[in-house]
Amino acid sequence: MLIRGISNRRIWNSDMISELHHLLCSPTVCKNACTGNGLSFVSFKRRNFCISEPTIRVKASVVCSHPSQAPVSGNRISRVVRTEAQTALFDYLHFTRGFHFTDAEHISKNSPNFIQNLLSVVDNDQDVSRALSKYFRYNPINEFEPFLESLGLPPSEYPSLLPKSLIFLGDDSLLLDNFHALCGYGIPRIKIGKMYKETKEIFEYEHGVLLKKLKAYEELGLSKSTVIKLITCCPSLLIGLIDNNFLVVLEKLKRFRFGSEWIGTNISERTNLNWDRMLDTMSFLVQVGYNDKQMEILFTGNPALLFEGSGKQIYILVAQLLKLGLKMNQIYDLFLKNPQILSSKCAKNLWTAVCFLTEIGMETERIAGIVTTHMEILGSTSLKCPITVMNSLKLQQDELCQAIKKDPMKLVNLGSNSKTIDNQDSNTIVERKNFLLRLGYIENSDELSKALRKFRGRGSQLQERFDCLVEAGLDYNVVSSMIKRAPSVLNQTKDLLEKKIDCLQNRLGYPLEAVVAFPSYLCYDIQRINLRFSMYLWLLERGAAKPKLSLSTILACSDARFVKYFVHIHPEGVFTWESLKKSLNSR
Repeated sequence: MLIRGISNRRIWNSDMISELHHLLCSPTVCKNACTGNGLSFVSFKRRNFCISEPTIRVKASVVCSHPSQAPVSGNRISRVVRTEAQTALFDYLHFTRGFHFTDAEHISKNSPNFIQNLLSVVDNDQDVSRALSKYFRYNPINEFEPFLESLGLPPSEYPSLLPKSLIFLGDDSLLLDNFHALCGYGIPRIKIGKMYKETKEIFEYEHGVLLKKLKAYEELGLSKSTVIKLITCCPSLLIGLIDNNFLVVLEKLKRFRFGSEWIGTNISERTNLNWDRMLDTMSFLVQVGYNDKQMEILFTGNPALLFEGSGKQIYILVAQLLKLGLKMNQIYDLFLKNPQILSSKCAKNLWTAVCFLTEIGMETERIAGIVTTHMEILGSTSLKCPITVMNSLKLQQDELCQAIKKDPMKLVNLGSNSKTIDNQDSNTIVERKNFLLRLGYIENSDELSKALRKFRGRGSQLQERFDCLVEAGLDYNVVSSMIKRAPSVLNQTKDLLEKKIDCLQNRLGYPLEAVVAFPSYLCYDIQRINLRFSMYLWLLERGAAKPKLSLSTILACSDARFVKYFVHIHPEGVFTWESLKKSLNSR
């Protein structure tokens, strides 16, 4: 059974919410000057950059171990001083410690907190570069600190990742070797810190092992850029053999006719991927009744449904609907009839509506009834808070509840955040949506949602205006493309569209195809078109303008720019321009 399957996967267990506990620890400041074996040390503050527990003696100085303090805030550090400190650190890492030039440069320029702590050992009146050079000579620093900070880890996270008995990076040759392997493959250094924190074991591989694992994913048909995205957001893929669940997910996506690169275009380093849960999501949709084609349409329009939370949104929605008292077969049927409800935005709107009804005191059974009969409109509408609606309408809670019970559409009409939906019924929206789907918009996509807000009128009216353009002589597919680029074209009435097309062809002398390059021509006010083109034609007769300028050149520029380039260009231009404006206004 599905419910048992969900339980077995422990979708709502504690594994879904992981908490990180960090030990805050920073270098210790030893203010007193000390001597040893007759050797006098520099008399300014000594700061030992070591977090390790054992006491380590370097010459006569003692590298202490104490709980870390917060990074030194101090006064604002000037850019010149910071640059000098970075240069001193670079010189130490590159010339003294033998780091690669690029490694030393990246570490010195991308560890601001470590640099600020370094500057705390320098007195205000001292030469920063010389003082730090002396400091590095007698005080070993924990090189892992600036290294991990330069990889993108904040100071609050890397102390717990520092080795207990090492302070020199060169002593961990495997770490450096695997770090260089990732850099050489193309992974940004600033993103490697997250990988180190989550999967430290991949930095313990022997030479060449990590690179072989990366190449193995390329052999699956993935490009290098996709592999980089995958392992950046899911570094656990590099542990052990190739993840079998990942292979199954990849195979299923290919069956849905998604190319190997589709994953790469829909994930980022912030995405948390759970291949096991993705498979559960796909299995759930199969049980709902989705076939491969329907899943292709669903994931094409809502890739976040699969990748953001790895399908977790579906299970949360199922749990919420079960709380309302709906049976699993009812939920299956609702999802099959309203696939758009699976998108995160629609699911959020639906649950907001449920909370709205609960807050005004409606019974659970009535809420479930409204959800099942008005799921599509509730999913596409963002609602205000109940208290806001009651205050604006001066209604009591029970009065609002009774009004919605009598006519559930009042929930949308009275509570909607969007003014464009307030006085529309669900039939109008559904009709408009069906028209857009026929134009080639993808079901449940963001593009479709935006288009629904931009178009005005019923689906039949939009179809009439669309047919008007086709009947004028434009190809059906060309008109579809035009509408996607300039949706407001279909907000013009059929009569107005016909007038503008007639003006274009018979008065201005342009071919109909000119609107294909600039469909917004049909959106401009007819008076603006007549005025500007009258001036342009007047200039053409006098040889003062180039023939066949594009529609956008004449219409899209501002009034000031048009006057500069189309009025002032002729000695009589200003007089003619004013005459044309008076003539058109009088009409």
